[in-house]
Amino acid sequence: MNPVIRTAVLCCMAGLAGEAARAAQSRSASLADLSLEELGNLQVTSVSKREERLADAAAGIYVITNEAIRRSGAQTLPEVLRLAPNLQVARISAYQYAITARGFNSSTANKLLVLIDGRAVYTPLYSGVFWDAQDVLLPDVERIEVISGPGGTLWGANAVNGVINIITRAAGATTGELVQAEAGQAAKGLALRHGASLGDGSGAYRVYAKTDRGNRSVYADGRRAPDAWGRIQTGFRADWHGERNATTTLQGDAYAGSAEQNSTPYGQQRTSGANILARWSNPLQDGSALRIQTYLDHTHRDVPGSFSEKLNIVDLDVQYSVLGDADRQWVWGGGYRVAYDDVGNTLQINFLPAKRQLHWANLYGQMEWSLMPGLRLTAGTKLESNDYTGVEVLPNVKLAWKPSADALLWSSLSRSVRAPSRVDRDLYSPANPPYLLGGGPDFRSEIATTWEIGWRAQVASSLSYSLVAFRSNYDQLRGFDILPPNGFVLANRISGQVEGVEAWASYQATSAWGLDAGVQRLNQRFDGPGLALAPPGNDPRLQWQLRSRWNIGEHQQFDLALRHVDALPTPSVPAYTAVDARLGWSISAPVELAVVARNLLDARHQEFNASSTQDRLNPPLAPRTVDVVVTVRF
Repeated sequence: MNPVIRTAVLCCMAGLAGEAARAAQSRSASLADLSLEELGNLQVTSVSKREERLADAAAGIYVITNEAIRRSGAQTLPEVLRLAPNLQVARISAYQYAITARGFNSSTANKLLVLIDGRAVYTPLYSGVFWDAQDVLLPDVERIEVISGPGGTLWGANAVNGVINIITRAAGATTGELVQAEAGQAAKGLALRHGASLGDGSGAYRVYAKTDRGNRSVYADGRRAPDAWGRIQTGFRADWHGERNATTTLQGDAYAGSAEQNSTPYGQQRTSGANILARWSNPLQDGSALRIQTYLDHTHRDVPGSFSEKLNIVDLDVQYSVLGDADRQWVWGGGYRVAYDDVGNTLQINFLPAKRQLHWANLYGQMEWSLMPGLRLTAGTKLESNDYTGVEVLPNVKLAWKPSADALLWSSLSRSVRAPSRVDRDLYSPANPPYLLGGGPDFRSEIATTWEIGWRAQVASSLSYSLVAFRSNYDQLRGFDILPPNGFVLANRISGQVEGVEAWASYQATSAWGLDAGVQRLNQRFDGPGLALAPPGNDPRLQWQLRSRWNIGEHQQFDLALRHVDALPTPSVPAYTAVDARLGWSISAPVELAVVARNLLDARHQEFNASSTQDRLNPPLAPRTVDVVVTVRF
């Protein structure tokens, strides 16, 4: 029997056999998963910027719960995001990941907006995310809302193919002490957290500190690759309640990290940063709500031999939600952001000018009408300005029909853009002319027009599923023009279409055993000069996953995950199938022990094309690892 099929069969048989032997045993309430009904009633905010039931959210949204994070055994954000079947997550090296939704994946993927508690973490350097600089204390994550599909009307430029919204728990939900230690072949780390109520009972606070060190990847011949990494981070959050249920949140983080480079003469690359965020929310008596949020974010990155960057961002956002009556409601708001970017040039990479001050301003509004019982129409638009292309218009219209309380059919049409970044306009290489590569002085925004149709239903108390079909037309994608005498200049030279299907389902076979499955199929067509030099991404046509959740007894759990990713075309990366497993014991009320094994089907495999030329010839591979995680809560 094919080893992949055999693993899937064993996964299912293990759960059935265990349930047959232990059907009479009850689960501990502290370890119980959300039922499918409870998951459908989960409140989400990323689709419409207001609270609504997941079952009523008209979008391709998948929610990673705190319980799912714990049971995955993942210790980094990129590994947690593998749980979302509507994302493409590929490991490049021990600390580098390529993450996207609906294609265009690369080490500098730039069509996915990522937020942590409302703070955008993308860099205006290339409109993407440095994943090695993003971290949270995972036990304190409430949920991660993953939307595949455009979100420009509410979230702005760069929310072209999706939005990831990481939402941490309120301080009042994390009182007490937590200690979590990990050691093994993949990494070792220690995290500490203390939380308590404020003295007057009006709120609560928490403080935390964590440190992690990741071990090296391996080469095909078994040698260790020079990509070990280390990181330390600390932070706090405080929430308190005022009059008339107004709430105030103040939170912040500070971090520093380093990582090895293959180009050893240049030494280690280093990252550091700090942020502070304040948010005030005031629900009004008529059902309306006012929210004001501001944050400061400082980051510093030094990649010897390549570039360095100091970036400071100040952001202000105001939102007002209005409940007109039972048949209509709307949300409107606006914001302003300014960034002070200072790039240290090298002989290889030169940004002209080295220092830039960038500004963004936006104004948006979205209204929802009830056309008839069960049928709702949503329409809105955002006007967003940037220093490169001026004002961009980001409209959308959506129709949603609920034929029953447990089913939702929806369709949407939207326009989104990826605004130019400093790489598109200001990058030159080498440092002095004649340039081999130059930023395009007339580089425009990349544009996507997307149509989606989706169906979400809960067939019974034990089965729910979601299905989304989409088609996106892209114009003005990044390509190349000739730069005399022998170079290239970035220009909007490529157009294309991406269409596909995303589906996922959850099945609670018995009270102790459940299955989660997901699949994504992509078809891509691009046209224009320079495709061989600048392909829009490197994406599999098909990927799927199957996860088994089995509560062996009152104090033991066994989780098994099987995932498959088709081959990548350019540069070529072979298809792979991986199996991860976690065995957990609740030793006592406060102590949990887990053994986490990853990549059990092979000793090592490649998941993505490497970033550097040297690594492309001999890429670092993801190895098989076993780690032990101990969590103590007081």
